[in-house]
Amino acid sequence: MEGDIFSGIGNANQVDGKVLQTFQKNFVQVQDILDQNRLLINEINQNHESKIPDNLSRNVGLIRELNNNIRRVVDLYADLSSSFTKSVEASSEGESGGSLKSNGKASQKRIRSG
Repeated sequence: MEGDIFSGIGNANQVDGKVLQTFQKNFVQVQDILDQNRLLINEINQNHESKIPDNLSRNVGLIRELNNNIRRVVDLYADLSSSFTKSVEASSEGESGGSLKSNGKASQKRIRSG
């Protein structure tokens, strides 16, 4: 699929569709926030260049909003990282004979050679 964000992740059979949906949703949210940040930065720069006291005062709120957006992006990337790690671990558990206990923790079965 040309232009698909996830085309480089690997075989679609190896990655759970729900995980891909979560990645897609988070990436869209991140992009929306980054687009909003670009607009905020442009407005902050214009206000700063104008040197008008009201505009400079407005920048305080805009910078707070920008900082909150950056925190949200960090949180979304942390969620993405965690989801990806869990999906890779689950995938490798399935390939190596591991199982998932009812408490959600992985149990590794050893395969002995010889």
